[in-house]
Amino acid sequence: MAARFLPGNRLTLLNSGAEYFPALIRAIDGAQRDVHLESYIFEDDATGQAVSDAMVRAARRGVTVRVLVDGFGAREFADRLQPMLVEAGIQAMVYRPDIARFQLRRHRLRRLHRKLVAIDGEIAFIGGINIIDDLNTPHQIPPRYDYAVRVEGPLLAPIQQALHRLWEIVLWAKLNRRYRLTHSSPTGPDARGGQTAAFLVRDNILHRRDIEEAYLQAIDAAQQDILLANAYFLPGRRFRKALQSAAKRGVRVVILLQGRVEYRLMHYATQALYGRLLGAGIRIFEYRRSFLHAKVAVIDSVWATVGSSNIDPFSLLLAREANIVVKDRLFAETLRQSLGQAMLDGARELPVDSWRRLPWHSRLLRWLSYNLVRVLVGILGYGGKR
Repeated sequence: MAARFLPGNRLTLLNSGAEYFPALIRAIDGAQRDVHLESYIFEDDATGQAVSDAMVRAARRGVTVRVLVDGFGAREFADRLQPMLVEAGIQAMVYRPDIARFQLRRHRLRRLHRKLVAIDGEIAFIGGINIIDDLNTPHQIPPRYDYAVRVEGPLLAPIQQALHRLWEIVLWAKLNRRYRLTHSSPTGPDARGGQTAAFLVRDNILHRRDIEEAYLQAIDAAQQDILLANAYFLPGRRFRKALQSAAKRGVRVVILLQGRVEYRLMHYATQALYGRLLGAGIRIFEYRRSFLHAKVAVIDSVWATVGSSNIDPFSLLLAREANIVVKDRLFAETLRQSLGQAMLDGARELPVDSWRRLPWHSRLLRWLSYNLVRVLVGILGYGGKR
């Protein structure tokens, strides 16, 4: 389904939790009617407590507050945070909570990976940042690197509609009669700024490939440069060919990827692609200062996307995702400069012959990892000529 671009928005790029969480908490503290939040992870740490406290304050002054988290990403939410939130009058539910019986079945792997917030029909947040402290990492390293966007204007309407639709689906699945949906219509369909953007979701019904197709259309139309940053990058054949074709026609293609090992199988599987990508003239940088969690791109300094969707089978084939796509030179340039600074501060470019330099057993390990991921995707019924 083609992206529906709406003009008249005011968009603010937020860099990592240091900018996002204060903005989110201020908006919740200013809420007068309703707060609706979705998150893959909602951790019981300092950040999770700060966001929870803001929602409790809102509920106590009569604001309707709804929270939906994923049953796998927020495994401890039902035991540690949900009772406190419900006691404060907050409507809190868990998406697919049957994780105790988790098996390798496609419906169990269809997770809620979106990070969305809508407040009073006036303000929304979208991006890749979970409700978790950026310093909650396995090692003493700088905070996770990620982005979110504060949205005002006409784009609020489809964001709020997506939140309400999934809330209703979960209510129906749980036969929950307590949490009847009442909400504010966006009072911000009126223009709030001069930026044009579209809201895209990925689900397993009507919007299976919307985010991927938006990427592919922008890559195919690129004339100057493509800068893509992704935490987990394992694209299918179409996506790889699109990037290689762009590089072949003279487009500067730069990919910023995770340099630290977080999930070993995916990390090695991604590295199995390095040889062909580098051989096609694509430059690859690995971010090593901290954990890269960003899922963003800038093309020709006029097209940009920020969201929850990685370029991997989990995001593109299984999970519920949400991205904002922006056609605005100022926004795209702001994101491009931010990524450029991050690359200067904490990334290292891989030599063109880096794949050939690896010992044979290291290359074998990476190809085995890549093919294991492909086999798992095929077992789940998502193989094919992607």
